[in-house]
Amino acid sequence: MADKLKFAFYWAASCGGCEVAVLDIDEKILDVAEIADIVFWPVALDFKVKDVEAMEDGSIDVCFFNGAIRNSEQEHIAKLLRQKSAALVAFGACAVLGGIPGLANFHHRKSIFDRVYSETESTVNPDGKRPKTTCAVAEGDLFLPEFYNTVVRLEDVVEVDYYMPGCPPTPEMILEAVTAIAEGKLPPKGATFGNIKTVCDTCQRKKEEKKVKGFKRIHEAVDVDPEKCLLEQGIICAGSVTRDGCGARCLDANMPCRGCFGPADDVVDQGAQLVSTIATLLETDDLKEIEEAMAGLPDLAGYAYRFSLPDSLLQRTVVEELEESGGGPAGGPTKGPDDDDRGGGKKGVAAE
Repeated sequence: MADKLKFAFYWAASCGGCEVAVLDIDEKILDVAEIADIVFWPVALDFKVKDVEAMEDGSIDVCFFNGAIRNSEQEHIAKLLRQKSAALVAFGACAVLGGIPGLANFHHRKSIFDRVYSETESTVNPDGKRPKTTCAVAEGDLFLPEFYNTVVRLEDVVEVDYYMPGCPPTPEMILEAVTAIAEGKLPPKGATFGNIKTVCDTCQRKKEEKKVKGFKRIHEAVDVDPEKCLLEQGIICAGSVTRDGCGARCLDANMPCRGCFGPADDVVDQGAQLVSTIATLLETDDLKEIEEAMAGLPDLAGYAYRFSLPDSLLQRTVVEELEESGGGPAGGPTKGPDDDDRGGGKKGVAAE
């Protein structure tokens, strides 16, 4: 069909789960094939960058870009696909928020390389070799992408038209987006696929506004009541600060919300809001008792910002010598803590 849509998919800094999620729509993938040709999908088909470079600007109708921007190659491909695509979708938590790769922003490039290439228990590297961007061999020069100091969101390097959060996005959300594209019923640019409510709003567990004495991680919990709020059982759940759109699937499986759909519309900083929520649940004001209670959460910052550190007001830890530690896209994030759309700026579009 000459009038078929043209789709592209790309995988940057992420685990690859979003690539698999596309196939989770099962036989509905055949419906997608009827309305669209996939003109770029390196993980599944033999496409080269030169194939994209040869395309006309704007000739790709929709590009689903998953993953954060961790290195120079990912930044280059993001800019190339933006140029070639009429619409660019940040697909999944890593592209929308920075995701799990964004937790590296608690460190910097030098400390990451030190750990990986020198300090791990299995590493044998007596010469202290590190990756280089260029290496001369008999056949010519070999090149590796530059490993940036800072992980950033897709929107920090290119303009994004739509946001589809989740780790990964649900099959229902993917089908909703494809249907909207096919029918020409896309929401206004800048919109997020998802709900304007929080996961807590749609969770069916009973809430009694109980205080707790301490917290534990889910694998340490025993006798978890599947009918009661997990927070009120001393298990950290991010549902109160997280946009709904998943249908509370983790909670239905007796697992706490991890926060992968990002901050709800009225939440400026997802991690900070979660920490604030945790603080209100403790039944004591005694400092020593508070410290003992919080000892059950050895990595609170990592838990609170599991998916959203690059999207937060913090963005990363401070690195005084950026030149030594490694740069980033255009020297780092293009938006800072004072920007209006930093944190909580993407508005949901689904009906209540």
